[in-house]
Parts: sequence; structure tokens; C-alpha cells
Amino acid sequence: MLDAIRLPSFRLDDRVAMVTGSGAGIGAGIATGLAEAGADLVLVGRTPGPLEATARRVESLGRKATIVVCDLTDRTGLRRHIASLQRLDILVNNAGTSIPEPMLDVADASLDTMVGLNVTALFVASQAAVRKMLETPDRKQRGGAIVNISSQMGHVGAANRTVYCMTKHAVEGLTKAMAIELAPHRIRVNSVGPTLVDTPLARRIVDTPEKRAYFESRIPLGALASIEDIMAATVYLASPAAAMVTGAHLLVDGGWTAQ
Repeated sequence: MLDAIRLPSFRLDDRVAMVTGSGAGIGAGIATGLAEAGADLVLVGRTPGPLEATARRVESLGRKATIVVCDLTDRTGLRRHIASLQRLDILVNNAGTSIPEPMLDVADASLDTMVGLNVTALFVASQAAVRKMLETPDRKQRGGAIVNISSQMGHVGAANRTVYCMTKHAVEGLTKAMAIELAPHRIRVNSVGPTLVDTPLARRIVDTPEKRAYFESRIPLGALASIEDIMAATVYLASPAAAMVTGAHLLVDGGWTAQ
């Protein structure tokens, strides 16, 4: 009996994965990780230059890279771009934003920006991606995966982050609901919840030794997450190794939410 047991594959050969916000930081890292696992990539973002840099990294790994320059909040454009793809097996909803403000000072523009990108655009991308996935006749046999890059703030609250927390809690609810509805098609839907990740963007927030020490003191493992940490979690959830994982939230937060 034990001779028949084998470690499931983490490979993504013969799969096409789309990553939003893949020009830099976490998105670029995730795209690279998926390519290392064998997937071809569709790279989505607003600025061509960074996407081209990510495409070169993907192609250096022997995989194909298609660049889609698109404002994710343009629903018509986003749907058109996804509909034009030849095939799609994996969607990683990575694009998002945070505008820290005290609740009483939140401007309408900030509210609209965060809800529009973090929630509405994620839903529209997912809806269009599932429609594209279902064009493949053997989808149940091939399976499919959606991975939403959420946040530890989808589980807890924080001062000056009311709208961001609201949007990430919404992503968690959407993840569970989509997982249930899409299970008959064998399209799995999960989310990843990073803590603060050590990226150039985060370094503009954690811009003093005192701030870094504060954030590290809140994380039991005593360090910010790396891009590789988020890359690894995403590749796992997209791969056959997670064939029975759907509607789940994989926290990569160093223990922040365990406290």
C-alpha cells in the first residue's frame, strides 16, 4: 500500500496563469514562481516597462509571457482582454492598494480607489477568468485555480486601515463563496494572507529602524515576510498538490493573527 503513495506534483506544466499587478514586487515574484513551476504567463498591469521586465524573467525560464496593459478598474477593457486569451487555467488576483487614513478622515476618493481595485476589479477579473476557463471542454479533468492575494488584515483590524480591512474581509468572503459555486467545475478558489512583505513599496512605509523594529515586534517570527514566502504559498495553492484545498485562507503572517 505504501509503495503506491507518492508526493503530489507541484508542477504547472501545460498551464496558463494570469497574474494581475505583475510588473513589480509580489506580483512579479509570483509570476516568476509560477514560471519556474512550468506555467506560461499572462502579465497584467498599467505600465508596459515593468511588465516587460517581468516578461524577460519569465522567458529566461523557458516559458511564454504575454503582456496585457490594462487598468484593472476599466471593467469593459479588462473583460475584453481576458476574453481574447486563447486559454486560461490559473488566475492570481494580486493587484491591490492601501491608503492609510484615520476613519474620520477617509476621503471619498480613497474609499472609491480601494473598493474599486481591491474588491470590484478582483470580482470582475475572476468572473471573466472563470468564463474563459469554462471554454476548455475538459475543465473538470484539467482543474483550475484562483488565488486571491489578500492580507492578514482580512482577519483582524488595525487603526488607520478601516477601508483596507473592509476590502480584505470582503475578499475573504468572496473567496469562500466562489469556492463553493465553482467546486462542481473543479475550479478551486483560495486566498493568501501576507503580513508586511519586504518590498520596495513596504520600505517606503517602514522607512526608519524604529518603524521596522515595531513591525517586527508584532510578528512572532520576528521578521517581515519575503516575496519568496508569498510566491511559495501561491504556487502551492495553484498546483495539483492542493487538489483538495478550496475556500481556504493560507496565512503567511509569521504568527501575527495567532496572537
